[in-house]
Amino acid sequence: MRITGGKARGITLKAPKGDRTRPATDRMREAVFSSLGPSVTGSHVLDLFAGTGSYGLEALSRGAASVTFVEHDRSALSCLQANGAAVLRSCERERSSMHLVEHDVYRCSKQLQRYELIFVDPPYASIAANLEQLFAAVIDSCTVEGARVCLEVPGDFALHINGWEVLRRIGKASTDKPTVALLQRTAAHSQS
Repeated sequence: MRITGGKARGITLKAPKGDRTRPATDRMREAVFSSLGPSVTGSHVLDLFAGTGSYGLEALSRGAASVTFVEHDRSALSCLQANGAAVLRSCERERSSMHLVEHDVYRCSKQLQRYELIFVDPPYASIAANLEQLFAAVIDSCTVEGARVCLEVPGDFALHINGWEVLRRIGKASTDKPTVALLQRTAAHSQS
């Protein structure tokens, strides 16, 4: 697994042993960032369920102003810190452009600011039961107007989140392959 674009392109990312984390594949990240295009440059990014940090670190490599990572698994945090140091060094960026929140995602909203771009790669086993809560308790409170959310979910997962519109779905709709839904707040939800 490597950074696929930007100043840190080619940097290898470490992942914890075992199956507790499910890092986004290089191919999926390339497709997502191709869809996002130059809008990543200068943006403030939030990476929820960060794991190895692959989405957020890819954003830093491609010019994001800052990235906040939220993760609570100790082995993932260790890899994320090492990966972050390598990417920051390669990009010649200050440590202050990367923030790490060692907390459970569902209880971290008071520690977050406002973001233009959010990556969400939750454990698949908890998506159906917790997705509405995640948006209501965390994401709705930390996004700016016009913010976009990149949500990785199984290909066969039917997606409907109150107040959010699916702009695009990246990847094949099948049971064993992940897809990323690019979402944006609906106009009515932005005004509430």
